[in-house]
Amino acid sequence: MLLVSPRVRAAALALAVAATATPSAAQQQAAARSPGGGWLVPPAPIPQIVDAPPTPTLMVAPGERTVALLGRASLPPVRELAEPWLSLAGYRVNPRTNGWNAARMSFVNAITLQAVDGGARREVRLPAGARVAYPRWSPNGQQLAFANFTDTGIELWVADARTGAARRLLPAVLNAAFGSPFRWAPDGQSLLALRVPAGRGPAPEKGRVPDGPVIQENSGRAAPLRTQQDLLASPHDERLFDHYFTAQMVRVPLAGAAVNVGRPAVIRDFDPSPDGRYILVTRLKRPYSYLVEAERFPTEIEVADARGTPVKRIVDRPLAENLPAAFDAVVTGPRQVQWRSDAPATLAWAEAQDGGDPNAKVAVHDRVYLQDAPFTAAPRRLADLDQRYGDVEWGRGDFALVTTRWFNTRRQKRLVVRPDAPGEPRLLSDRGAQDRYGDPGTPVTTTNARGRQVILFTPDGGGMYLAGLGASQRGDYPFLDRMSIAGGKSTRLWQAEDPYYETVVEVLSPDGSRILTRRESQREPPNYFIRTLPGGQAVAVTRFADPAPQLAGITRQLVTYRRADGVQLSGTLYLPAGYDPRRDGRLPVLMWAYPTEFRDASTAGQVQGSPNRFSRPSGISHLFLLTQGYAVFDNPTMPIVGEGDREPNDSYVEQLVASAQAAVDKVVEMGVGDRDRIGVGGHSYGAFMTANLLAHSDLFRAGIARSGAYNRTLTPFGFQSEQRTYWQATEIYTKMSPFTYANRINEPILLIHGEMDDNSGTFPVQSERMYAALKGNGATARYVVLPYEAHAYRARENTLHTLAEMVRWMDRYVKNAGARQAQRTATTTGN
Repeated sequence: MLLVSPRVRAAALALAVAATATPSAAQQQAAARSPGGGWLVPPAPIPQIVDAPPTPTLMVAPGERTVALLGRASLPPVRELAEPWLSLAGYRVNPRTNGWNAARMSFVNAITLQAVDGGARREVRLPAGARVAYPRWSPNGQQLAFANFTDTGIELWVADARTGAARRLLPAVLNAAFGSPFRWAPDGQSLLALRVPAGRGPAPEKGRVPDGPVIQENSGRAAPLRTQQDLLASPHDERLFDHYFTAQMVRVPLAGAAVNVGRPAVIRDFDPSPDGRYILVTRLKRPYSYLVEAERFPTEIEVADARGTPVKRIVDRPLAENLPAAFDAVVTGPRQVQWRSDAPATLAWAEAQDGGDPNAKVAVHDRVYLQDAPFTAAPRRLADLDQRYGDVEWGRGDFALVTTRWFNTRRQKRLVVRPDAPGEPRLLSDRGAQDRYGDPGTPVTTTNARGRQVILFTPDGGGMYLAGLGASQRGDYPFLDRMSIAGGKSTRLWQAEDPYYETVVEVLSPDGSRILTRRESQREPPNYFIRTLPGGQAVAVTRFADPAPQLAGITRQLVTYRRADGVQLSGTLYLPAGYDPRRDGRLPVLMWAYPTEFRDASTAGQVQGSPNRFSRPSGISHLFLLTQGYAVFDNPTMPIVGEGDREPNDSYVEQLVASAQAAVDKVVEMGVGDRDRIGVGGHSYGAFMTANLLAHSDLFRAGIARSGAYNRTLTPFGFQSEQRTYWQATEIYTKMSPFTYANRINEPILLIHGEMDDNSGTFPVQSERMYAALKGNGATARYVVLPYEAHAYRARENTLHTLAEMVRWMDRYVKNAGARQAQRTATTTGN
């Protein structure tokens, strides 16, 4: 399904050309009035900050001797998003490259190598105009492989860690339709890659005369599917899916020619065994579906030998269109098939024991199996689980950790299992999955000799390490613990301290005495440090500068307060640089939020965030309003709590308004906010929240709603964390939909939506119909459609335009709105 028409493409390219010149104030005002519009540019210093190069990210090589600093490109121009792409089974593929379209990619444009403890840097010599993606270290840490996107295809490159010299292994033939198109072999001397089959030929053309109607049929079986976008829609789409997603696996040695492995197929995933003798291959096959994404197409999972010859079929699963609607519903048969990381060639998978239906009353919902090469003996049971299998952290023969979950109760368990001698699992922890304060941390892993992630044990083998966020009523203070694997007792080795927010990136020594951290504060940008424990000083590995010195001096404060029913709330209050309350008085405020559902009030009231984070906005961040004299109350928590037999959404509107009321009261009580000059905004579910708050309260002067869904009857089989269907909870769906109450929205609302939104439920028609309802009821509203954008906005022109719209809306209807009564009078008189 080609989604870029010549007319739309030509219009976007014309706009891109026009955007190369900064419009004058008069031009901006004319564009704001014109239905056709044009690119707007926000006031300084926002464009300068948006265009600043992003801070590099860091990748540690196996062995912890070398790191790669990855420099990223700034925002792409809209002409890159305007490249043609195909919408196929939940994916968006650029037919020129056979990879994802630009809206879903963030390319690397520079790679620098250095020792993990600092020292001289080596620049990787990339090809001119490189657009790098999917960087992967070899298991021995001596080579860094990456894909390079060109105008005509995707190349495979490799760089030497010692010299930085890079060379091309494959020309522009990689097939990245499903994502990352290569994997390292365990010995680090070759890679497995997916390429376009030789002699594939041109893509199927769509005939002018159809073969017949598109027909779908159901034989009485319920298929309660959530709304999805980018699905197949015709026999021609099916042919295109086969054309672009069919790949040939090849083995690419570091020295020598590539060799075919197996036969061409629609290969969704592939993974060599840790010893390199086998390959686990996941293939999709017909019949395809027009109702679900590719992940639920008929699936074969097979073990092949190193040449691609089939050895053992593990899964032959039919089309999965008829799963129950509950979140814990799963397919029957083996699923989440993977290699055991700490063994040469052992498979692990889970199988539902309840028919895939979590509502079934059974003691065991999932069973985890193991099967060793050569896969002729019957699988052996690793563990029976009373919840859904989540994942497993492999360690060694007598210790691995299985995580389970149950959505309805929001519970999570961590179980100790013995892979070499399975028996009854030992419960290590059982907690609320949303309980941030009680989170014991995540096991620290290391890369073993075969390039696999395994649990890092203490030198005596009796302990492991856990790293976590350290959530508390004071905020997040990340930590590193050592835990006894026998009794489960943890000892704190290190924890971040004021004024820093510092997280553990790597544990560099088995005894835990050297760690690599990422540290920042309100005044210091994020950088990487090595710490020697206990008590050693932090030694800088990087010295990245402030990417936006124009914002130096802004302040942030973690604020706690309570709503009327006693639930504790929190948020982060940002103040502009140089703000003096006695001199400047109360400020106009933008509150930006996103509601979350909880099963109990205690976890709903836990503090989120840290007072010590470095604050530099990027992209379409609402924090750019700080440069224009606004205070920003960021993420004031909006918990929607359902306890006992009550679902959270049974009282969604009441709880939402109560949370917003408490947030408004708090910023006013602090002497920062002006009650008559507060706006509200949000993205996606936050946009849904914004429209509801304007419909059901008079707390705010105006709203900004980006890429939202407003009519829940258009998502009838569930949305967000709601599992009930429209027909099971008709009143809830109706009451929660701000579309139902569009006639009550009497404050100005700005609607912004990506023209090609790819998110489940937030189809662009949601904003289109909401705007029509608002206009039909005489509301003050503006509707902006961003060309080529998906759910998250990427193009530079669209980013600047979005920020300009937000500043303009807030200036007009919040900062300079005047007294409430005067505004109401002006509205009723038609001014």
